[in-house]
Amino acid sequence: MGSTLLSSCGSARRSEPLKGAVNISDPRVERGRFVYMANCNHCHPGGEAGLGPALNDKPLPEFLLKTQIRTGLGAMPSFSEAEISDGDVRAVIGYLKQIRAADAKPM
Repeated sequence: MGSTLLSSCGSARRSEPLKGAVNISDPRVERGRFVYMANCNHCHPGGEAGLGPALNDKPLPEFLLKTQIRTGLGAMPSFSEAEISDGDVRAVIGYLKQIRAADAKPM
């Protein structure tokens, strides 16, 4: 499992604009954006690579994303349920899916 997570950190999409708008009309996705901005954005700005790898081009299964959020990996800290609830983790994953969907739209 660790090699799967490590291999997903290869490419970084930096400074390329998203191809479409991120749809945050769903309250759960909006919550995910809020939680992401508070906890993740400083290392993964806008889903792009920063201190951490890009997340917007990594279509990892939800269970791997949740595992990485809970246990951390490398320089990434772990986040306990007291820090980010399971519902908020699901909301963040929903927000990341919206970033990927916006990035997949044709220009």
